[in-house]
Amino acid sequence: MKKKIYLDYNSTTPTDERVVKEMLPYFTEKFGNASSVSHVYGWDAEEGVELARERISKLVGAKHNEIYFTSGATEAVNTALFGVCRAYREKGNHIITCQTEHKAVLDTCNQLEAEGFEVTYLPVDNSGGIDVEDMQRAITRKTILVCLMHANNEIGTIHPLAKISRITQKQNILLMTDATQSVGKIPFDVTKSGVDIATFSSHKLYGPKGVGALFVKSGIAVDPILYGGGQERKLRPGTLNVPAIVGFGKACEICHQEMRTEANRLGQLIETIEDELLDIEGVSINADQSIRLPHMTSVSIDGIDGSRLLRVMKNLAISQGSACSSNTIKPSHVLKALGHSDEKALASMRIALGRMTTRMEVIDAIKSIKRGISQLKTSAL
Repeated sequence: MKKKIYLDYNSTTPTDERVVKEMLPYFTEKFGNASSVSHVYGWDAEEGVELARERISKLVGAKHNEIYFTSGATEAVNTALFGVCRAYREKGNHIITCQTEHKAVLDTCNQLEAEGFEVTYLPVDNSGGIDVEDMQRAITRKTILVCLMHANNEIGTIHPLAKISRITQKQNILLMTDATQSVGKIPFDVTKSGVDIATFSSHKLYGPKGVGALFVKSGIAVDPILYGGGQERKLRPGTLNVPAIVGFGKACEICHQEMRTEANRLGQLIETIEDELLDIEGVSINADQSIRLPHMTSVSIDGIDGSRLLRVMKNLAISQGSACSSNTIKPSHVLKALGHSDEKALASMRIALGRMTTRMEVIDAIKSIKRGISQLKTSAL
């Protein structure tokens, strides 16, 4: 068996050793409950939580008190969508989102429709971009929220949030974004982008799993969806996962320091991968490189069964799409929204590089992919 090569960094990332080192004392020496305000163990835990909140707010350009901790991005999305829609229901019941959103958003919107809300799902072009004028035309007097992800998790397409926010602000409509795939990978600033609400997760940026964050701009109302305590200013009850939160904060601090250099390095490696693969007949890229996350690519190969290709390349960790739906054999809803046939969508793979990816690994991966494609094409003859 050849050395395993991990190229699925959009699914999850390994926890950085510097993050683990920062977390360790909070399992043993500083194990207190951050809500225990009467003794030093609680104070130490609270200090760790608040330092993490400060580090995270600095990375995304938020105020310290605008960051709320959750168990992950999915909980943050649910809290934001349900909480905002219920808080502003007297104003209206219409939401605008996009066909290529993550399932955390789409499934929550489906549930909101069952509760009487109306949802418009904007189409995308063949690179995954929306027509901002389409979005503007979809606004009605009942629209209370536009929810559009910053960068797509399967193809990397980046939506122009600043341009979109100029429209929503004029209409007095809230703008929410799922920034899970972009935070820590490319610059994302809640003020510059004009968003009112944002969600993201620790394990996508070299922090631990099981912790995420919700940004809510000061003055925005969000009704709680969980009950049972006053933690996180009564928005999200429950004992805080202090070690994970501390690690999340450290991971954000590292990303803040290293993100731009790392994006340039990974962008060059992705360019190498695409140049090599595009020489193969029937290979195409599923998004415009100019408006895409730099560390990833989504590739379709005509006439190839994507699942078989992944099994042939046993040493490579590559996915066909989102990890949340990787246990199904259905074609990706994102690739279908681009206009792909079922066959082409199933003949696709997502390659996502990360901090631990080396150039030698990329070269070896290219060779494995080429061999795998050649093997399947030969066996089909």
